[in-house]
Amino acid sequence: MDFVTCTYESHSIAILEILNEVIMNSTALYDYEPRKIESMASWFSNKEKGNFPIIGIVDTNGLLMGFASYDTFRAWPAYKYSVEHSVYIHCEHRGKGIGKKLLEELIGIAKQQQYHTMIAGLDISNIGSRVLHEKLGFVHSGTINEAAFKFGRWLDLGFYQLILNTPLNPKDG
Repeated sequence: MDFVTCTYESHSIAILEILNEVIMNSTALYDYEPRKIESMASWFSNKEKGNFPIIGIVDTNGLLMGFASYDTFRAWPAYKYSVEHSVYIHCEHRGKGIGKKLLEELIGIAKQQQYHTMIAGLDISNIGSRVLHEKLGFVHSGTINEAAFKFGRWLDLGFYQLILNTPLNPKDG
């Protein structure tokens, strides 16, 4: 298993396949319809514009087993030191520690980029994701009950956060 920086050219189809499987079979993404390949160009472009990482882990054949990224938490300037992250693993590779490796790497990148808070919005029934985040020091910071409706039921959105020891000199403005 090797870390890679995901690119549109090399990984957009694999990322799309992972996302669409998650959309169709889980509550890890509160989407109803599979995304189209056309959506990936703007997804990658927005990450690039924000200088947000997209990291993946590939197998010995170069196939993407999972990926992680983060983006703006909220669009107001005072949130500039907070990011909301996502980690998605291909259905054939879950439970192998890939999510932990990706999230640890993402935490390191967030520190390098001088962020202060990493935030995860998790379906509260997703025990695996909750346990992963708690193992890495994330703390449950609140739940919005019945925030979404999917698969014929109401879903509760839990927020988990990790406070980083960065930036060294935060500034207003």
